[in-house]
Amino acid sequence: MKRLRLWPQSLVGQVILLVAFALFVAQAINFGLLLRERNRLTLTSQTAPLAYRVINALDARPDRWPGADNPWAANPRADRQDQRQRRNVDFLSSQPVLDGKPRPDVAARARALFDDIGLSVRTIVAAEDSRVMPLRRWERLRSRTSGEAPGDRRVGRLRLAVEYEAGKWVLAEARIGNRPPRFGGWLVGQTLILYIIVLAPLLWIGRRMARPLRQLTGSAQQFARTGAADPVDERGPGDVRELTMAFNAMRARIIAMLDEKDRMLGAIGHDLRTPLASLRVRTESVEDDAERARMSETIDEMNRMLEDILSLARAGRSAESPQKVDLSALADAVVEDFVELGSPVTLADSDRAVALVRPQQIRRALRNLIENAIVYGDRAHVSVFQEAGQVRIVVADEGPGIALDRMAEMLEPFTRLEGSRNRETGGAGLGLALVRAIMTEHHGDLRLANRPEGGLEASLVLPA
Repeated sequence: MKRLRLWPQSLVGQVILLVAFALFVAQAINFGLLLRERNRLTLTSQTAPLAYRVINALDARPDRWPGADNPWAANPRADRQDQRQRRNVDFLSSQPVLDGKPRPDVAARARALFDDIGLSVRTIVAAEDSRVMPLRRWERLRSRTSGEAPGDRRVGRLRLAVEYEAGKWVLAEARIGNRPPRFGGWLVGQTLILYIIVLAPLLWIGRRMARPLRQLTGSAQQFARTGAADPVDERGPGDVRELTMAFNAMRARIIAMLDEKDRMLGAIGHDLRTPLASLRVRTESVEDDAERARMSETIDEMNRMLEDILSLARAGRSAESPQKVDLSALADAVVEDFVELGSPVTLADSDRAVALVRPQQIRRALRNLIENAIVYGDRAHVSVFQEAGQVRIVVADEGPGIALDRMAEMLEPFTRLEGSRNRETGGAGLGLALVRAIMTEHHGDLRLANRPEGGLEASLVLPA
């Protein structure tokens, strides 16, 4: 099961994710500040009417206007608003019992309001409850206009008891809204707009910056596969242009070095083949047949070694074009060549297996594996398998196999085994290294494994 990656792999994706996270944190802080301010304003809006009623009541209390039966009417400063509010204020001679949920925050806010105007009180108690209250005049009018049935409704009530002198209390009450102000939708809308304003241009700029980087990556991958690639257009921001210029310069230098290497290898091959050809001609003048045969065999071995060295050095820069090839038919042709020479090689029946390969290179790799199987394992058994997304060409022998701790070492150039791998019959130790280089060029793999029934199994794994 493939794990879900929450962290994007691209540079643009990482930058956008970081900016989005920063915006989220900023909006969270903003939300916290707004929520704090809303709660403060809500608390003030709930407390202020009660505090003002208490202040007005204390200003018109009976002991300040002696001899008046109605202190509200006797107070010359009382107005009509005071007359409407007096039913919501009571003077008591003992601490009232307030039902409902205690509101110490309201009490603290009321004390702050009293302190602001210089009013000194002893004790403040606040509580919140609900009760059925008649509709106000404007509420009844709205009900009639909307066609709703008028009636009483349950509303929240906030009560504030203040001890202004020892044993003297004033009790005030007021309605409170049962629905706090809503700003969540507004905040979400603001966040979405902010994300659009910030992330949309950032995405556009990021894609513009990433385009030359993607081209640079593609060119580098092509160069790694084939040893050749077109130069990258030098565009984009300054840093990207400098990177592209450096890559183009490095590409040109590497190509020049590889071309020089190929020319040098060609010259070495030509210079070495000429004296070997001369030696072969001179061996014909040797009268001793056995000695002449040994000299010819040595010259042949030197030619094969030279060819393997040159092929390994040129790996990855083949001039052969890839093409669709039936690997079963290719393996059949290679096995047939060995059979005609009398070599103990067999091919198992297999279905058609087509892959995009360089035929001569695959033929060379398969031939090397079969020769190793014959030399070190007496016989070679070839089979071709078509699997999910890949093709396997397997060459199995009947020899002693290879120790597990030497398996990886055998893929290195000029590496040979002692004992089970006879140095007198073996080559220069370049066969498996050359096969691995061919597989790497084809984006495939060379796998070695010991068979349970004995012998070594070498597999050419190619993408289908």
